[in-house]
Amino acid sequence: MDKTIGFIGCGNMAQAIMGGILKSGLVDKQSVSASARTQETLDKVAEQFGVETTSDNRTVAAASDIVFLAVKPDQYQELISTIKDSLKKDAIIITIAAGITIEWMEERLSKSMKIVRTMPNTPSLVGEGMTAYCVNEKMTDSDLKDVQSTLESFGKAEKVEEALMDAIPAVSGSSPAYVFMFIEALADGAVLQGIPRKQAYELAAQAVLGAAKMVLETGTHPGELKDAVCSPGGATIEAVAALEKSQFRGTILSAMEACGRKSKSLGE
Repeated sequence: MDKTIGFIGCGNMAQAIMGGILKSGLVDKQSVSASARTQETLDKVAEQFGVETTSDNRTVAAASDIVFLAVKPDQYQELISTIKDSLKKDAIIITIAAGITIEWMEERLSKSMKIVRTMPNTPSLVGEGMTAYCVNEKMTDSDLKDVQSTLESFGKAEKVEEALMDAIPAVSGSSPAYVFMFIEALADGAVLQGIPRKQAYELAAQAVLGAAKMVLETGTHPGELKDAVCSPGGATIEAVAALEKSQFRGTILSAMEACGRKSKSLGE
C-alpha cells in the first residue's frame, strides 16, 4: 500500500498494531512513524520496529496519510487541539479509544475529516487481531479499501454500526485478558497434577487456539462442538457440570456487562 502510517501514542496496543502491520508487509518501516511522551517508549519502539520516532505529535500528524490516535480517552481533547492544524487535509484518522464517538471527533476536528472509530485487540501483534470499526460519511470507497487492508494486515476486521461499538470491548477488545486468565488457570490445574509449568502453558494455549479455530473454520455452533467432546458419563461432562455449578457462563456475562458499562462511561 502506498500510504504513510503514523501512530500518535505508542503504548501496548499501538505497538501490537504496528508490529502486525510491519510483519504483514503492508508497508515498510520507512512508511511508519510514531510519537510518544517518554523517551523510554520512543527508544523501545525505534529499536524493536526500526521506525522513525519523535516526541512531537504534530510531526507525525503532518507526515501521515493514515493516523492512529493511540492515547487514552481522557487525553483526546488535548491531543486534538495540538494536532488538528497539522493533519493532512485528506488524512484518515483512526481512533482506538473506548467511548470516543465519531460525532465527538467531528465536533473537535471538522465534519470534513475522514474518521474511523475502531476497537482492536492485542493479538494484533501476532497477526490474529480482531478489530471492529465504523466510519463517517466522508470516507470514499477507496478509503474504505485502504482501511480494510490496514486493519486486516494484523488480523480480521468487521465493519459494524456505531451503535454497537460500546459493546465491542467486552466481546473482543478486552476479552483476550479473560482468555489469558483462563489459560493460566488451565496451566495451574495441570501443574497441580504434576505437569511441568512450561508444558502446561503449551498444552493449555494450544487447546484454546485449536478450539477457537474449530469454531471459525467449521462454522459449527460452539454448543454442538462442546457436546461432541462430552461422552455420556465421561470426564468432560463431569468438568462441564462443575463449571455450570460455579456459574462459569454467568460470571463471564457479568464481566462483559461490567466492561461494557465502563467502556461507555469513558466517553462521557
